[in-house]
Amino acid sequence: MTYKEKIDKSKLPLHVAVIMDGNGRWAKQKGNQRIFGHRNGVTAVRETVEAAAESGLSFLTLYAFSTENWQRPKLEVDALMSLLVSSLHGETPTLMKNSIRLTTIGNTNALSADVNKELQTTIDKTANNTGLNLVLALNYSGRWEMIRAAQDIQADAAEGKLKQISENVFAEYLATRNMPDPELLIRTGGEYRISNFLLWQLAYTELYFTSTLWPDFRKEDFFKAIVDFQQRERRFGKTSEQLEQYESSQNQ
Repeated sequence: MTYKEKIDKSKLPLHVAVIMDGNGRWAKQKGNQRIFGHRNGVTAVRETVEAAAESGLSFLTLYAFSTENWQRPKLEVDALMSLLVSSLHGETPTLMKNSIRLTTIGNTNALSADVNKELQTTIDKTANNTGLNLVLALNYSGRWEMIRAAQDIQADAAEGKLKQISENVFAEYLATRNMPDPELLIRTGGEYRISNFLLWQLAYTELYFTSTLWPDFRKEDFFKAIVDFQQRERRFGKTSEQLEQYESSQNQ
């Protein structure tokens, strides 16, 4: 039985986030430059998006470019931006065919004009699609997001628009305010950290780490992560006994 066949459709996470790591190491193992790994990582993106759509997920967020990635060599950054433009252009027909809607989180205003033009074109074309919500985290970091939220809260409070702050109020100022928090985070490449990604939203997210380098990640790898998630007990601070009592009361 494949991992896809093992998935319980009644226990799907609403939102899965992915840190796509390992492109550079994959290229180095093959005696090539890092950008070779990024180019081959496009196949993994396509497979992951298709797997998420086939599973029936509502949201898939991919960590495509962090605010810290600007520190990489200019040649690599330029190549990544060029690859992003060509990938958006090339994958739009597939997004339309599968009714996938593209959105972004992050400071996209800092990206180049070419990237923003292609990005907006794809966002506009897919705006009315009703299937999977594909979210690209571009020029994003969790700390950037929370600082920006705090600044917006401060401005609204100064204007008398805000009387008090709660968790729910703070969440409304985040880039992810229109989507549920991820229930599952997948990180490829064998590293065990979250790299400044969705710091607020990952408070109770299940973490799944795999040594598979991103260019080698395929649909079955994604389905395997979903199956692993479905075997976990999510307690949110409660005991197992409390959960059992709650589930029992719901079934009566």
